[in-house]
Amino acid sequence: MVQRINLLLNKRQAYLLIFLLGASLFLGCTSSVIDSNVKVPERKWTYRNHIVNSFEIKDNSKAYNIYFKLRHTADYKYSNIFILAHFKDGKNTITKRFQYKLAKNDGEWLGSGSGNIFSYVLPMQTNYRFLKKGQFTIEIEQNMRDNPLVEVVDLGVLVEEVK
Repeated sequence: MVQRINLLLNKRQAYLLIFLLGASLFLGCTSSVIDSNVKVPERKWTYRNHIVNSFEIKDNSKAYNIYFKLRHTADYKYSNIFILAHFKDGKNTITKRFQYKLAKNDGEWLGSGSGNIFSYVLPMQTNYRFLKKGQFTIEIEQNMRDNPLVEVVDLGVLVEEVK
C-alpha cells in the first residue's frame, strides 16, 4: 500500500499535501465573534449609508481584534480612505476617526486583488479588552470629501478573539 502511495505522490507533493491539511485545520480554528460584509448599493457609499454591526461579547476576560473590511474596484480614485467608527455599548458611544492607506505612492493597490476588485482587512483595535459582557454595536460611516464615495463594493466588520 505504501509503495502505491509513493508511486502516486512524490515526496514534495506529499509534504505539500500535509502542509495544506495542517494549515486548513489551523485556519479553521479562528474564533470570530462577527464577520460581516454589506454590499454598497450601486457602488456609491453616501454619508447617510452607515454600516451597523451588532454582536455579543460573552467573555470579557479575553482580548479581541477589531477590523474594518473594505472592497473596492480598481477605479476607486483615492489612495486612502477616512472613516468614522462609532463604538457603542448600549449606554456610551466612542467615536474614532481612522485613515487607511490603500495604495503605494506609485498607485499600486496594497489590498489583495481578484480581477478588478481589491480587498482589505484593516485594524481598528488590536488586543482590545471589552470592559463588560453584553451587546455591542460598531457603526461605520465614510468620512471623505466625496459624497457619494464611488467604486466601493462592500464593507464590513470582523471581531475575533486573540489567540
